[in-house]
Amino acid sequence: MTTVRDNGIDEEAASLRAAMVRELRDLGAITSESVAGAVAAVPRHLFAVGEPLTAAYAANQALVVKRDEDGTALSSLSATHIQAVMLEQAGIEPGMRVLEVGSGGYNAALIAELVGKDGASISVDIDAEIVDRARKCLDAAGYEQVEVVRADAAAGVPELAPFDRIIVTAGAWDIPTAWLDQLSEHGRIVVPLRMRGLTRSIAFDRTGGPEAELVSDSYRLCGFVPMQGTSAYTERLVHITDGLALRIDDQKQDFDTEALASAVRSPRLEVWSGAAFDLPDELELFLATNTPEMVMLHGSKDLVDQGFLALSVTRGVPALVSGGSFAYRTKRPNEETGGFESGVLAHGPDAETVAARYAELLRRWASDHQRRGAARIAYRPMPAGTAEPAEGVVAKRLGTVAFSWS
Repeated sequence: MTTVRDNGIDEEAASLRAAMVRELRDLGAITSESVAGAVAAVPRHLFAVGEPLTAAYAANQALVVKRDEDGTALSSLSATHIQAVMLEQAGIEPGMRVLEVGSGGYNAALIAELVGKDGASISVDIDAEIVDRARKCLDAAGYEQVEVVRADAAAGVPELAPFDRIIVTAGAWDIPTAWLDQLSEHGRIVVPLRMRGLTRSIAFDRTGGPEAELVSDSYRLCGFVPMQGTSAYTERLVHITDGLALRIDDQKQDFDTEALASAVRSPRLEVWSGAAFDLPDELELFLATNTPEMVMLHGSKDLVDQGFLALSVTRGVPALVSGGSFAYRTKRPNEETGGFESGVLAHGPDAETVAARYAELLRRWASDHQRRGAARIAYRPMPAGTAEPAEGVVAKRLGTVAFSWS
């Protein structure tokens, strides 16, 4: 189904749109004819109001739609690359009912193309301004059939449920019960889920039964503005010393910040694993979810320039923290391991112990799991507040995210 109205614009937009589809195919973001057809049909520039055509059709460029008074992005038109990836993960078929959480308009129009005239595309957002904007853009582009609802997305849209697919276009820390309740028996949720400082777009399939467990072996690296409303969540940022902090999920974890601050400026221990460094996004997910003692370490360039820390801390790196000691990942050139070798830098009185534990994780990853898609992920609902972190288990308020690696 093609419902496009280009409103007199324009060969240039059509040419740029076709080029974007070709680029997304080449990048592997588009793998199906149905998603290619949807992206080719929807005039993205009509949802990127005020932006030049080149920006509207840049495959990897997100466009901020609204910021708060401090300049923080509250809503954005996501890059077409990640939207295409998530649509491929969703596997939408004609006739399906699809709920989009987070309204921009463009993705809802893509969904409308995929579900066709016998399906339904419904978009929900908490922000009245964003809902109004999405409605106007959809109407301008010829997608009057898309329903746009203002509501706290944590409650879903029960009056229009059930949904065969739920696609979440905002960073979620947990999976609200309402999404599970409103998902059809064999439905799928595609959600950018945040776990110990990392975000992955995960395609969860409902397994059925009274527990409504979700399982997945499809996940991709991504980044989104965070959810608002009752499902919003702020991770703890534990200040260690000037230019150094830990970002953690668990509000109950305690840290000896004075001992860790002292450890930063102590001589560091280097341990090289002998294992190849490759696929850093997969490696980070393995490290971050393997043990509750792993948190995200964020350090400043000043501490790197002073020789206390390695460059990996400036973008955030999984760190193993034990008492007043910590260890984190680094790398060095090594042709014998295929180009780079993974290693560990450790500080503190128990540096040897934490470095050895970290190095063993690096070796295990390289020998057993170093490939794309090695993780199987399950979300298990639980009574609120009862989930506990464990090896391979990330605790959420409403359930657990459990990882197994093949």
